[in-house]
Order: sequence, then structure tokens, then C-alpha cells
Amino acid sequence: MTDQGIYDGLTEIFRDVFGDDDIVATPELTAKDVPGWDSFNHINIIVAAEVRFGVKFRAAEIESLRNVGDFARLIAERKAA
Repeated sequence: MTDQGIYDGLTEIFRDVFGDDDIVATPELTAKDVPGWDSFNHINIIVAAEVRFGVKFRAAEIESLRNVGDFARLIAERKAA
């Protein structure tokens, strides 16, 4: 899967979770940039990404993420494994 494919998938997930068709997943995007991105929606994003990309994440990995770019790299690593 390409990086663009990962970002496209994440964009769809964000748009679905937040009900906002204007959201675009970019490497620099953080929870502070998206109104309504709370701990509940954070979990929704993680679960949706696991389902969409067919991967599983450990809690420690999720806690270390600083932005969507980190999340996309983690997804790419899991897909490559």
C-alpha cells in the first residue's frame, strides 16, 4: 500500500468519525486541529484504522503518536510486516 493510499484511507476515516467532508489527513494534523477530537473519537479512529488496514496496534504505540504522519508510518510498518 502506498503512503497516498494510507492518507486517503485515513481521510475517509476522519470524515466519517467527525462528520466533516472538509477534513484531509495530512502528516502534520493533530487532535488540536480537529474540533471534537477527544479520547472517545481517538479510539474510534484507531479501531476504524485497524479494521480498514487489517492491522493491530499496541497501546504503547498509540500513546507515542504525535500526529497523523506518525500514525501513517505505523500503519505502513504494520502493512509491510
